[in-house]
Amino acid sequence: MKNNLLKKINPFLKSSLIVSIFFAIDKVFAFVRQTFVARQFGLSYELDVFNAANNIPDLLSALISGGALGVALIPVLTEYFEKKQDKEKQEGWRIFSIVVNLAFIITGIIAIIIAIFANFIITKLIAPGFPPEQQILSVELMRLDLIAIMIFSISGLVMAGLQSNKHFLFPALAPILYNVGQIFGVMILSPKEPINLFGISLPHFNMGIHGLVYGVIIGATLHLLIQLPPLFKMGYRWYPGLGLKDPKIHQLGTLLGPRVITKFFIFMFFIVRDNLASGMGEGAVTALNMGWFIMQVPETLLGTAFAIILLPTISEITAKKDDQKFKIRMNQAYRIMLALTIPAAAILAAGVQPAVANLLGYTTAETARVVLATRIYLLGLASHALLEITVRAFYAQKNAMVPLYAATANAILYVIFAINFAKWWGFAGIAFANSLAFTLELALLMVILNRKHQGIINFWRSLIRITLPSLTFGAIIYFIIENGWVTTQSGLMQVLISAILMLGGLLAVWPFIHPELKLLQQMDA
Repeated sequence: MKNNLLKKINPFLKSSLIVSIFFAIDKVFAFVRQTFVARQFGLSYELDVFNAANNIPDLLSALISGGALGVALIPVLTEYFEKKQDKEKQEGWRIFSIVVNLAFIITGIIAIIIAIFANFIITKLIAPGFPPEQQILSVELMRLDLIAIMIFSISGLVMAGLQSNKHFLFPALAPILYNVGQIFGVMILSPKEPINLFGISLPHFNMGIHGLVYGVIIGATLHLLIQLPPLFKMGYRWYPGLGLKDPKIHQLGTLLGPRVITKFFIFMFFIVRDNLASGMGEGAVTALNMGWFIMQVPETLLGTAFAIILLPTISEITAKKDDQKFKIRMNQAYRIMLALTIPAAAILAAGVQPAVANLLGYTTAETARVVLATRIYLLGLASHALLEITVRAFYAQKNAMVPLYAATANAILYVIFAINFAKWWGFAGIAFANSLAFTLELALLMVILNRKHQGIINFWRSLIRITLPSLTFGAIIYFIIENGWVTTQSGLMQVLISAILMLGGLLAVWPFIHPELKLLQQMDA
């Protein structure tokens, strides 16, 4: 019976489930990490410093590693690895090696430049509103964090190499180990007093906020090491050289270059966000960061996991020039993602308050700020998830310029929105600017994609059928929690009741989204 059931599940769905399960485990570890961080540091300037200091190193990682290059590299490598000939596969690994070599060297050069100009970057770009002593600490932490970024310059691309071979297990496991390293940092390296866990007093090194950065370095190392064995098992052999005169590398650069610039514009969100929030008082940066983190839980589990599996599939379809099948698969992907993200956004927004209040240990005022930021970010959950799919559709067709133009427009709009909305609504306006700008970028890309593939966004009936019950059950959950009865219970009981209500809301929505979820079984290559 079990084997028959597994045979009925197509490879796409199996891979999606594997990635989603491991992403879910990763988010559990990430939430544990964030819980201990919140309980140790609260919405403090010290944690604001840590979050702000990570901005430029994170940007460098996103540009050079899998975040930018990976999405553009996978369609190219897929063409080599899907072929049976060993010669073709080895050529794919040669190109992969050259990209890794170039990425590591470029990352090192940029890291040195960042380290030299770290003081200017912090005081003028990232956190001009911080007090001087916090700016000094931000500079120190930023320089230290660059060590982890050098590791990620390799690890992120290793992830892309494995995914190009449709191997998703270890790339999905790597982020979990990254969080393990960070948990070690917050529970062992950072605390001033030992943490008591299940009756055991853990060792502690009293490193304070520096312990968090060392945890990031440890996590990055684990992120890389766990992926190396399957990479070599697949036949990868390192090739020296930079391929500066190689026509194939030049051709690849026409795809990778725009993707790097696109990712830069996407990452402008974090820089502008922290720049504006740094002058809004203690905890504003961290409140926005935590709200973004909570929104990213369903976005990663649903949008990112699905898009990762989708890219090699639609890349194969594109390589075969099957336009009709491409249109069908993309339309199915959109409908599935709407069915997953709209209920998740509505119901999580309604029930998130008890978890923030009782698990993270915030004060009433701090909880209110984090919950507000979370709910505003959740307005853009569906847009962020659909954007992951849409951008990959263009890269599957080796079209990097359209996403670049759209990301440029997004960055300009976001800066305009954020500056003006922040004047009117404070830090909440910064969050709303993000949701609005990314939704407009999605709309632009969808219109362009639909012009070439007429009917690809024919999902309006699904949208209405999914949205109305999602909002209805979300509103019911919100009023139940806000009427005062839930808040009279003990802390953990509040969390449990809200979790039961949210689960009930999802089950209530299930009949309305079932037609879209059935499409998952059809998402084969």
